[in-house]
Parts: sequence; structure tokens; C-alpha cells
Amino acid sequence: MDKGYYEFLVPGRPNTLAKAGKIVLIIVCILCIAAMLLLGISICLILAIIAGVGVYFCSLYTDVEFEYLYIEREISVDKVFNKERRKHAETLSVDKIQAFAPEKSSKLDNFGNLQNMKVTDYSCPQTDNGLKKYVMIYEGGRKILFSLDEEMAKAFKNKIPRVFSDY
Repeated sequence: MDKGYYEFLVPGRPNTLAKAGKIVLIIVCILCIAAMLLLGISICLILAIIAGVGVYFCSLYTDVEFEYLYIEREISVDKVFNKERRKHAETLSVDKIQAFAPEKSSKLDNFGNLQNMKVTDYSCPQTDNGLKKYVMIYEGGRKILFSLDEEMAKAFKNKIPRVFSDY
């Protein structure tokens, strides 16, 4: 029996800029605390607190994954930060999808200049992980990028055959 609920977690893209910022802010925080203790400069406490808050916010965005959920003719996309926090990114109605095909598919040629569309990227940047990049043309001239495995692509092909294409 075919289930009406599918979910897929896309491996995240490591954010090296956020990791580097986190390391720099940790060093600043340690230096400010040392300066406060050794030299007695009280302004360093405020700088250490600000740097500590900066470390917290940088650590939120060092590893971002995407989770796709298909349930009841809707595709829901969630962002998962550091494998802990989850934030709902978007819910896409299947009825508003104009095309859903692989990145270099001839089916996308019917939609004119894809470079002028607003792009939302929910895909994985690595290409050697067995995932295939798909492009969704959504209502209002939006181009949304996904990375799907074979099982999720097969589920979309069964659930939305009018707009989904494997070729």
C-alpha cells in the first residue's frame, strides 16, 4: 500500500565563514576576559559578553540541513540548524507547481529565461552523495532547487505525475 507521507533529510552545507567567525569571536572573548582580570579594564567585560553572544549566533548557522516533507498535496521545507533546532522555511502547494524536473532537463526549456527568476536554494552543494538536483518552477516565476534521492523522486513521480519529470 502506498503511503501518503514522505520525508527526506538533505545533508547540510558547512558554512566555513560562520565557523571562522565563531573561532575569532571565541578568541576575542578569551582575550577580553583575560584583559579584564589582569588589567582591571571593566569595558572588557561588556566586550566579552558581546563576543559571547556573537559566538552563540555564529554557532547557530555553522551547519544547516533541509528536510522535505510531502503530505496531503503539500511540500513542506524545514531548515535544521546544527542537528538541533528546526525552523519552518516554506510550504509549497502541489497545485501551484508548474514544472518539477532535473536541473538540465528539456522540460524546463518551455519556461523561458530561467536566469531572470527568483531562486530559492534548498539543495545540497555536494554532487558526489548520490542525490540528484531538481528544479521546481513555482507559481509567480520562482525557481526552487531541491536535492532528491531515488526514493523521494519516485514518490513525487507517483504523487504528482502531471508536473514531475525524471528526464
